[in-house]
Amino acid sequence: MELVFLGVLIALMVIALTAGFPVAFALPGSAVLSIGLAALCGWLFAGDPSAYFAQDGPTQWLSAGVTNFRSLYWDVERDTLIAIPLFIFMGIMLQKSRIAEDLLVAMAQLFGPVPGGMGISVVFVGALLAATTGIVGATVIAMGLISLPAMLRNNYSKPLATGTICAAGTLGQIIPPSIVLIILADQLSNAADQAAAIRQQHYRDATGEFSMPSSFDVVSASAGDMFMGALIPGLILVAIYMGYILISALLRPADAPPVPYEGGYDRAFFARVVIALVPPLLLIFAVLGSIVLGIATVNQAGAIGAAGATIMAGYRLHRGRPLAYAPGFLGAVCLILLLILINSFDLNIKNIETAADRTGIMIGMLASAGLLASVGWSLWRIYRSERTLHEVMGETAKITSMVFIILIGAAMLTSAFRGFGGEELVKHFLLGLPGGFWTQFIVVMAVIFLLGFFLDFIEIAVVVVPIVAPILLADPSANITAVWLGVMIGLNIQTSFLTPPFGFALFYLRGVAPPQVRTTHIYKGASVFIALQLLGLAIAGVAPPLVNYLPNRTYLSSETAPPPINPRLQECLETQLFVEYAQDAHGLRDAVAAARAFELRHLPGEWQTKLTRHFDAVGATFNLAAEAERAATERAAYGETYAPLHAVAYRQSLREPDLPPPAGYPEARARYRELAKAENAARLRYRQHVDAAYGDLAELRTALTETPQIEVMQNALAQFDLRGEPTETEETLKAMSAESARWIGGGDIRGALSNTRRALRSDTPDYAAARSALAEAQTLLQQQLAWRQTAAPLVDDLAAYDAVLKNNIGLRQQTRLPENRVKPLAGCLAEHRDISLNF
Repeated sequence: MELVFLGVLIALMVIALTAGFPVAFALPGSAVLSIGLAALCGWLFAGDPSAYFAQDGPTQWLSAGVTNFRSLYWDVERDTLIAIPLFIFMGIMLQKSRIAEDLLVAMAQLFGPVPGGMGISVVFVGALLAATTGIVGATVIAMGLISLPAMLRNNYSKPLATGTICAAGTLGQIIPPSIVLIILADQLSNAADQAAAIRQQHYRDATGEFSMPSSFDVVSASAGDMFMGALIPGLILVAIYMGYILISALLRPADAPPVPYEGGYDRAFFARVVIALVPPLLLIFAVLGSIVLGIATVNQAGAIGAAGATIMAGYRLHRGRPLAYAPGFLGAVCLILLLILINSFDLNIKNIETAADRTGIMIGMLASAGLLASVGWSLWRIYRSERTLHEVMGETAKITSMVFIILIGAAMLTSAFRGFGGEELVKHFLLGLPGGFWTQFIVVMAVIFLLGFFLDFIEIAVVVVPIVAPILLADPSANITAVWLGVMIGLNIQTSFLTPPFGFALFYLRGVAPPQVRTTHIYKGASVFIALQLLGLAIAGVAPPLVNYLPNRTYLSSETAPPPINPRLQECLETQLFVEYAQDAHGLRDAVAAARAFELRHLPGEWQTKLTRHFDAVGATFNLAAEAERAATERAAYGETYAPLHAVAYRQSLREPDLPPPAGYPEARARYRELAKAENAARLRYRQHVDAAYGDLAELRTALTETPQIEVMQNALAQFDLRGEPTETEETLKAMSAESARWIGGGDIRGALSNTRRALRSDTPDYAAARSALAEAQTLLQQQLAWRQTAAPLVDDLAAYDAVLKNNIGLRQQTRLPENRVKPLAGCLAEHRDISLNF
């Protein structure tokens, strides 16, 4: 019966949407009615309101609805959605202040004399507006009103002109910062958590092990990751559009003739171009650059964009009047001053130590006040300019409210869909398709493409993605990242916005196009760009590094980057290192041979033994690396013959787990597991070996850097008075004991100082015992200091030797990845790696 009510749910939603009922109320209304009807029928006919639910029931559904509501509005950890109203405000402010119009006119005049130049300028401006607004309707309408009449006056082909405007207007779906990407990131982060739990369960069922290696986890996505992942595909799409327009203009000059600029290319012209182009570019750089460089989170970048758009609108709406550019100039000066101060002073008030620090803080406060004054001044101008601020705030509130109401309604609909078993139905359908992951992916993308005819991107993102994304992300055969899946869905939704006869972008343009432009012209022009869009989608699909590389590189070079010992990085790092060992083993051996000639007699016998052990271990590293590489090659070679049989057995275990495995599979599985364990053991031996080998060298270098601290303590102990004030004496000995514990070989000194404290702690202090323990501490301290001072000539030699080893054999022991490792490592991690044979 639950399938009947699932059908009722879908029917109610379709009827409500086709009848024109607002989406924000159609989604939750369908869920409430179907849940209520199922609960009522269960209570009337089965005596149990939960009888007709596949899982949970009406009470659990209501609880889930409350939880979803709270998570959207009161969960402070889910702050990504805060960026939505900020970016909406930024886009509408730029539109209402006519900055977008100035930009379009300036670019058309600049590129007009080039064949197809006006069309290229439309795409260029569309990309810039996409990076500042992210609102498809506003961009298409603005360019339709401004550029379409100009293109038609200059004899542009109607299909080419309309197709260019529609395609450029939809770039706001994929070029960051995009509202689509923010919502997709929010939905995919939850889907990634579900997929990780599914994959963990599959691993447990397949291996019997409760702990899955972290390198097999599902890679989630944040809004910043989505922005970085979509940047390169978005730019590729822009390049494809421009290339097509240029080629069309060269092959068919009548379709896109050059448009000579009637004025002169003088200083005034270029000043207008700079004023129109540079501020939006700086705003884009400030928003995206702050995210890429790790300076700001996505919602903080949204605040930067909103403030920047406000300042730009303040001088644009006041153009031609006295002091028109004063707020912008004030804001720019204060911002530059703040950047200089940040790089010159520590602006943390808690860290004020000198007069210079206080001066830096005071100047920073004045610069911050000036920046706030610039924003406030601009807001006052906008408020007094034809109700512009009122319109911007009203549009922002309406669009934001619509987004959040749809998010809540979609969460209610998705919970109802799951309650009636819809998610399991979709899962069994997708898993039953032949061809594995790629068939499932193509079917899902086709469904999303078709839904794009009827639903806005928000409904697709919050209704469809939570249902299908966990299934696709959990599949270990493709092992895709959530960022890649989100970008592919974003590109797909963008394509559906262009597709006749229902594409939203076509409707937007039709509403503002002049009468001589027929609907068939718009359809014909958009069809070509659909093909170009599908080409961009295919490029991103077959080349995942185009999407995954930038997020990986940004993360690996950030302040929060994982250390090189992180398990997720090991396979890629070892692939690079093993190649380097094979190519430069002689260079490393020569470095070891040179180090053996150091004057080690300056070191105590214990350290000479450790260094000799280190030299021998470095020489043995290459054999262990070769063993690990051979084990990996043997496992991979067997995996090629084992993979087809495993694919059949794995799919069968998901669809029909009660059936016996295919003939020969248990034996093949056991053999593969044996080879995989051998490879893991070989890699573990290599890792433990290099950690121990480099550890001795690192420990010695650390010990030699401790000489100044030991000298300071030696002087302090020489002047220490055992008969001083008891509390002060206790605290001093305690601090010295803690300090000595941090030194290499300082454990005995700490013990002697602790004995000194114990002798003084009783009601009748034993000063004789205290003096004896303190003398012992001084003797031990002198011994530690003496050998360090004697070995001082080795410091530079060991530093030069360490520089040779720390980026290879000692790499795992470093706190951060070196710069030359970030780029190749990001490229390696950007590839999707099939890990299904481990499940």
